[in-house]
Amino acid sequence: MRLPSELDVLRLRDFRLVFGASVASLVGDGVVPVALAFAVLDLTGSATDLGIVLAARVVALVSSLLVGGVVGDRVGRRAVMVAADLVRLGAQAAIGVLLVSDDATIAEMFVSQALIGAASGFFNPAASGLIPMVAGDRLQQANTLKAMAMAAGNIVGPAISGALVVATGPGAALLIDAASYGISALLLARVHVTAPAPAPRQRFGVELREGFAEVRKRTWVWSIIACSAFWNMLAAFSVLGPVVAKDSLGGPAAWAAILAAEGIGWLAGGVALLRVTPRRPLVVASAASAVAVVPTVLLAVPAPLAVIVVAGLFAGVTSMLFNTLFETTLQRHIPRHALSRVSSYDWFGSLALQPIGLALMGPLASAVGVSAALYLCAGLKLLTLCSLLAVKDIRTLGPFPEGPAAAAASAELVNERAGA
Repeated sequence: MRLPSELDVLRLRDFRLVFGASVASLVGDGVVPVALAFAVLDLTGSATDLGIVLAARVVALVSSLLVGGVVGDRVGRRAVMVAADLVRLGAQAAIGVLLVSDDATIAEMFVSQALIGAASGFFNPAASGLIPMVAGDRLQQANTLKAMAMAAGNIVGPAISGALVVATGPGAALLIDAASYGISALLLARVHVTAPAPAPRQRFGVELREGFAEVRKRTWVWSIIACSAFWNMLAAFSVLGPVVAKDSLGGPAAWAAILAAEGIGWLAGGVALLRVTPRRPLVVASAASAVAVVPTVLLAVPAPLAVIVVAGLFAGVTSMLFNTLFETTLQRHIPRHALSRVSSYDWFGSLALQPIGLALMGPLASAVGVSAALYLCAGLKLLTLCSLLAVKDIRTLGPFPEGPAAAAASAELVNERAGA
């Protein structure tokens, strides 16, 4: 059967393997928010403990990202991703078994999520660098399909997790996530890509500074990273959402429904991006993100579950637009040899403040109330978006490089194909 033109990238064998690995691991990851949240809440009932466990994963992720970016550009990206998947498999399987046997403690959950976060710090920059190697000039298709796989995970994962948490507890759900990392590693091990001959290896600090130079000279890159850092610090939705769901909306099934609706929205946004390439991708991405604030406001009310679910669906659409358009723009405008390092700075900067927000959101809610904390975070997020749209390069950058940058990117692609 002939694939429609919007899915031409699936004709590429290596991309199909990478995409299959993404589907497996992202469906598994979709299980985690519900399972992990209620594992902690069942153990202690504390939003502060939940924030600390979530922060452990992010702190470890942020701490390993810059190293992971250099390793991804130095070493085979596929090999880095396989190794990271195996570490995540072991860590999630261990805590899943402990939860099933009723032997888990908060300290053990903290350690397991920290290990997963550290491994992800190597995996994520390598993955960003690998996509252009297996997708060629079909980057927006590739990133959209990858994001749609995340959407599928956010639909199927919470549904599986909600059912398992109610029926058997969160441990079984986390074991499913562990298995998904194993499937991802097996598929990635079959990918065959040959990068061009690397440049002479320099000292770690020199390579790190070269990656930072690529970020610093592009206002649109560092401004988005800075705004994302502040946005992600305002983590009221992740920490306080499960609390509102448990107290006012019906418990795990309600939180699963909200997350699943976001996943459906991601799919809807993906269908649109398979067909359309915006002339000003960063304007579209930034302006649309205002919709993502609405579910946080509705949780603060709290509105009826059905209303929050609908808002979550539209928030999912805008999240798809922002993440896919920014990642695609980054991959098109950044030199391939530095892409993993630039991606690591993106991940590092975007997530650097999130652990602070995760750890402090519980105490903030205790001090001012859950609703007030949700309203405050929603308002600050809207101000962040306004500041982003004030940046000239955000408003003017097109989807493809122009002039000398376009010629350099074309030459690098030719060399990369010759190396393969």
